[in-house]
Amino acid sequence: MKAARLSPADIVALGLVGLRARRARAALSALGIAIGIATLVLVTGIPASSQRALDEKLAALGTNRLQVTPAPNHDPPVKLPVEAVDMVSRIAPVTVASATADFGLNVTRSDRTPAGDFNAIAVVATKANLLTALDGRVRTGRFLDAAMERLPTVVLGSTAAQRLGFDGVDLSRPLQVHLGRHRFTVIGILEPVPLSPEIDRSAMIGWEAATRWLRFDGRPTRIYVQTTDTQVAAVRAVLAATANPQHPGEVLVSRPSDALAAKQAVRQTFSSLLLGLAGVALLVGGIGVANTMYISVLERRREIGLRRALGAHRGQIRIQFVTESIVLSALGGGAGVLAGALAVAGYAALQHWPVVLPAAAVTLGLGGALVIGVLAGAYPAVRAARLDPTASLSSV
Repeated sequence: MKAARLSPADIVALGLVGLRARRARAALSALGIAIGIATLVLVTGIPASSQRALDEKLAALGTNRLQVTPAPNHDPPVKLPVEAVDMVSRIAPVTVASATADFGLNVTRSDRTPAGDFNAIAVVATKANLLTALDGRVRTGRFLDAAMERLPTVVLGSTAAQRLGFDGVDLSRPLQVHLGRHRFTVIGILEPVPLSPEIDRSAMIGWEAATRWLRFDGRPTRIYVQTTDTQVAAVRAVLAATANPQHPGEVLVSRPSDALAAKQAVRQTFSSLLLGLAGVALLVGGIGVANTMYISVLERRREIGLRRALGAHRGQIRIQFVTESIVLSALGGGAGVLAGALAVAGYAALQHWPVVLPAAAVTLGLGGALVIGVLAGAYPAVRAARLDPTASLSSV
């Protein structure tokens, strides 16, 4: 007699028979799987959130920034070309290129300040995009823009403002300082820039204003470059030749921050950790499912024997137990992903970290649960299909 073919709906319904008949055991088995998958999500989500927080802190240390300056102690003094900033900005991985130029003026609050009263404040011509390149912030007032960089206006670094006695800027009642023989209006004061302390000690004027009023020759003395972490080494390798093609050996390019090496080392360590923990979690979950399905076969020998006696062939028995294993794993996997995601969000919020739930963890959790269901149910299903109907029915 030819056995009846089962539709997909019949296969699913058949796979649910064992789960409905033994709900408490099925719930406990699914709980075990859920714990394994939740562990997978947890051990990937928490380190990922921690890594994101650490990346943000290391990024604040300037891991993606470089500086270009003329070689020091060179006779005659080296000067960068007027076009240096534009040439550097055309390097493909460079996201921002800005510059300053120091041309040796002093700044004072009054034209009556005695000669030689030195306050160690550098007057520098500044590109309007300097704050973007430095990730700097204005404490009070405003920074130079396309309009202000053409006018006799100045922005003070935090240390420069303190030395000149400015604690704030009121644009409705502007204050002025003297740069050489010219008066410039103070329009802003910056917050400290820890990675560029020379900016804190500077009085910054617009590039065009310096050319118009102070006879600036347009040659930068320091170029600030921002790129991506992965391209820092490549950009650094071509910066000298790009900034000064005729004399690249007379250009000094800063080395990447040690924080970049630390950041890359941490990333590699975290990647290895995530792979190891994820593998352990999946292995534990797979063993749990396999154990559950194997015991289920032993306990249900009489049911298997009865189905075989009524005409079910071995393939249908295998499909029944594999389907049951997949459904059990899917239920546990879904619950585990949800529980793990909630745990990651709660722990990250407690630590004031950004919440990061890697898509790979969710995919691996759900997909891994299904794969585990197939693999863990394969041997018990084959064993169930091989049971002799007579021996199974006679078992107690």
